[in-house]
Amino acid sequence: MTEDLYPSRVASKPAWQPRIDPVAHSRWTPEAPISAEQHVMFERDGYLVLENLFSAAEVATLQRELERMRKMPASLETETLIAEPGSGALRSVFAIHAQNRLFGRLAADERLVSVARHLLGDEVYIHQSRLNYKSGFDGREFYWHSDFETWHVEDGMPRMRALSMSVQLADNHAVNGPLMVMPGSQRTYVSCVGETPEDHYKQSLRKQEYGVPDRDSLARLAETCGIVAPTGPAGSVVLFDCNTMHGSNGNITPFPRANAFIVYNSVSNRLVEPFGGRAPRPEFIATREGFEPLTAMGGDLAEGRAA
Repeated sequence: MTEDLYPSRVASKPAWQPRIDPVAHSRWTPEAPISAEQHVMFERDGYLVLENLFSAAEVATLQRELERMRKMPASLETETLIAEPGSGALRSVFAIHAQNRLFGRLAADERLVSVARHLLGDEVYIHQSRLNYKSGFDGREFYWHSDFETWHVEDGMPRMRALSMSVQLADNHAVNGPLMVMPGSQRTYVSCVGETPEDHYKQSLRKQEYGVPDRDSLARLAETCGIVAPTGPAGSVVLFDCNTMHGSNGNITPFPRANAFIVYNSVSNRLVEPFGGRAPRPEFIATREGFEPLTAMGGDLAEGRAA
């Protein structure tokens, strides 16, 4: 049995634990796909913004496909569609890399995969992918959390050797519910309180109640690290470490927000049995059986080329 190096949801009080694993798992060299300054920023802050990584034509192609998927949910696996609590509006579509050819091609794009390989110091595979919609006026919030806490407890991800990339498919403004992060929070693991219910994912994908840090811990982290909201035009990518504390406000503006969210995990960090003692979450949330290292693909998404 794999040792639980990051216990959570097992004690009556939350605890803070220094991170055991590196943030960047490789050293920077001139051949790296990011600059030395960007490498240092990711190690220090736990996130990075790659502005205008995709062209306007590529973004337009992705936006058209995004809208087509939203209007034709019957073509998607029902269990991968997550509705907003209350309004019933579509909140997320999971496993987009497996259900849609264009988004599968996006997830394998060399501009993303090369950065993931560099920062994780290994070959990578897709742990999870999804489209997140945050419509104008009624898009709901995503509460503060560390992804790793959930992936560790509920999926069995052993170590902090994964990262998320959020490909912005609409302009992210300070006012339309952008991602917020606590820079430097990736170096501290905050355990949570409360035993995980069976089939917790059926509720948590709509509104998470377990695996959420306590308010005192969040206040202390915010005072120590601060809070920033990385913004940028469509086509930019916000990437962040698996343990970076993050969340987003609701969107009451008329300006919708949408992003393609792709999680890359190191092949050396593949899932084991969940540390929370429950049955593993389904494959569409956490890749377990469909494990396959990615082959990076080059070319223009708008033209459908793949080198």
